[in-house]
Amino acid sequence: MGMFTLRKPRKTSPDRNTKSNPAHGYSGRAEDGGLTLLPEEMFRKVLSLERKRSERSGQRFVLMLVHAGKLIQTERGEDILGAITKALSMSTRETDLWGWYEKDTVVGAICTEVGSGSMNSILSALHSRVSSSLRNDLNLEQMNIIHISFHVFPDDLDLENGGRPADTRLYPDFSPRDAGARTSRVIKRAIDIIGSAFALLLFSPLLIVIAAVIKFTSKGPILFRQQRVGQYGVRFMFLKFRSMYFQNDAKIHRDYIRQLISEKEDHQQPDHCGEVYKIKDDPRVTRIGRFLRKTSLDELPQFFNVLRGEMSLVGPRPPIPYEVEAYDIWHRRRFLEAKPGITGLWQIEGRSRVKFDEMVRLDLRYAKTWSPWLDIKILLRTPAAVFRGDGAY
Repeated sequence: MGMFTLRKPRKTSPDRNTKSNPAHGYSGRAEDGGLTLLPEEMFRKVLSLERKRSERSGQRFVLMLVHAGKLIQTERGEDILGAITKALSMSTRETDLWGWYEKDTVVGAICTEVGSGSMNSILSALHSRVSSSLRNDLNLEQMNIIHISFHVFPDDLDLENGGRPADTRLYPDFSPRDAGARTSRVIKRAIDIIGSAFALLLFSPLLIVIAAVIKFTSKGPILFRQQRVGQYGVRFMFLKFRSMYFQNDAKIHRDYIRQLISEKEDHQQPDHCGEVYKIKDDPRVTRIGRFLRKTSLDELPQFFNVLRGEMSLVGPRPPIPYEVEAYDIWHRRRFLEAKPGITGLWQIEGRSRVKFDEMVRLDLRYAKTWSPWLDIKILLRTPAAVFRGDGAY
C-alpha cells in the first residue's frame, strides 16, 4: 500500500478521551497540549532508521504528513502550527514520532507498529481524528489549504497490475539535498551520456555484424525487449541482443530465480562456480547466444537505455518484475537506492559466483559509497572481468 491523500474528510466527532479504538486497530492520545517537533534533518534521519528497522522486522508503519502550504509562514503561523501539533498530539501515541518533514511547510508524524488490522480503517481513524481537531481551531479558508496524506511502509509496488513506483516520501535519504551531492549526480549523468554515446559509435560495426548473425542463424527479432524494474520501481523496456530461441518458456528462469532467492536452488553447478545467478547450460539459449553471453556482447544495446536515462553505466542490474515478487523487503533497496547499470560491483567482484543476498549487499555497498571516482574505477576494471568471462553463461 502506498500513498493516500484525503482532502475532504467527512465531518465526524471522535471521542477525544478514548485512548484506543479496537475497531480501527490504532490507539490515540488524549492531550490538550502541543508537541515539540524534531528539526527537518533529524526527522528525516529518524524516518530512514524506522524504515530500515521495518525492513528487518516486517512491522508496518505509517508516515502521516500535514501539508500546510504557506500558512505557517503568515502572521497567524504560530497559531496554525499550534493547531496542527495539538491535532497530532490528540490523535497519535506517545511512542510515535513528530517533526518537520519540510521546514515551515509540512509537519510529519511517524506512527510506528500499526498492527495487522485493516489499513483503510487505521488511516480513516487517523484522518478523522486529526481533521476533526483542526476544524475546531481553524476556519474554512485555512482548512481548504491544509491537506493530509498517508504513506504506508512497506509500500505495495503492485507488480501484478503493471507495477507502480515506490513512494518516494518514505525515502528522503535517497534524494541528494546538498550542493555537493547534486553536483556529483550531474557529473554521473554526464559520464553516462558521453560514455554511452562513445561506446555506440565505437562498437557500431560490431553491432551491425552481431545483428546480422542473429538474424541469419535463428528465427525471431534481433533485439530482446523485456520489462525491468528501474530506480524507485519505475518500469522501463530493457534491451539486449536476443540470445535465446524465439518464444521460449520463461517458467524455467522464473522458478530458478525464486529458488535462488530463497536459497533452495539445486546445486547443479561445478563446485568452483559456487551459487550462480544465471542458469548454466540453459536449453533455451542458441549457439551464437552462448558466445554472446560468455563475452557479454549481448549487453551492448543497453547503451541505448543509458542514453535515455533509464540506466547508468554503473549500478545494480535491473531486476525482472517476477524476481522482485520473491524479494524480502530489504532486497528492494538494491533498485531504490541507485539507478540500474550495465556494470557494477557484482560484475567485477562476484558475477554469478555469490549468493543472492551477497549480491544485494554488494549493490547496497555501491549505493552507500558511491562517487564519480568509484564509477570510473569500476568501469576500468570491467573489461578485465568481461575478458575472464568468469560466471558468465
